Amino acid sequence: MNKTGKNYKATAVGDVRAKGRVELHNELGLTGSEISINELPPGFSVPFVHSHKRNEEVYIVINGKGRFYVDGDEFEVAEGSVVRVDPAGQRCIAAATDSSIRYICIQTEAKSLLQFTQTDGFISATTKPSWLK
Repeated sequence: MNKTGKNYKATAVGDVRAKGRVELHNELGLTGSEISINELPPGFSVPFVHSHKRNEEVYIVINGKGRFYVDGDEFEVAEGSVVRVDPAGQRCIAAATDSSIRYICIQTEAKSLLQFTQTDGFISATTKPSWLK
């Protein structure tokens, strides 16, 4: 599925397990964030610890389990875990020895959120999809 309209772009990323990592900034033409979908097989880790100059990251574990490292702290993560790391945070993630881990990583510029759903969104009174009619 690849579909583009005036105000959107939709794509299918395929099998994340086979690719290991899919970055969506080019796939979707993102202008305010970087989003990646990642999978590490059992016993594997991102091979480095890293930080960022300006971007905070949010990691959302969507399947499996593993361990997370931030600034010397190590802790377990599993499906449903969500971790936010400031730009300066030294971070790394690893799959458990008996489980793969699949996660979404969202990068955005720290302290750039000026509006969110309640202050930025509004309900359309004139347009509806077929299932709401």
